[in-house]
Amino acid sequence: MAGENGSGGGVRSVDDVGRLLDLGVARVVLGTVAVRDPRVVAESLARYGAERVCVGIDAREGRTTIQGWAEIPGVGMDVVAQQMRDLGVARIVYTDVGRDGMLSGVNVEATARLARETRLKVIASGGVASLDDIRALLAYETGGIEGVIIGMALYRGVFSLAEAIKVAQGG
Repeated sequence: MAGENGSGGGVRSVDDVGRLLDLGVARVVLGTVAVRDPRVVAESLARYGAERVCVGIDAREGRTTIQGWAEIPGVGMDVVAQQMRDLGVARIVYTDVGRDGMLSGVNVEATARLARETRLKVIASGGVASLDDIRALLAYETGGIEGVIIGMALYRGVFSLAEAIKVAQGG
């Protein structure tokens, strides 16, 4: 199971989801288990609702990766996203693993396309290098891009959280 902070890694069962939500976690992200055992997603959604359960889709060059990016089942990320939507998922975290932690720029095109084609709310992850990446994603807010996860850029001090929030709020 995930650590007390409620990160997505290691959540493998409906009971894990329940324990994290009972601890006060607002939303649980299901990753590898969503691809390997979609029944966990369906049952979690039935018990806790689509606002509290989302799915993380990690992909490299449009192909889904699982198990910490080591295993590539070869299924297109759009196929997995559509399967999750059909189960009742409302929101996904999409990570372009080729960009994650690299400060190489977010994959805006793939993120916007995924949101548009699946009609899911998408939280972008991977590669944010500057405030311009947030601005570029913000342009697709009405198209389904709901948010962005920023890691390395904050860690390295490229910009502050306050600056990122100001940009995200249109400032």
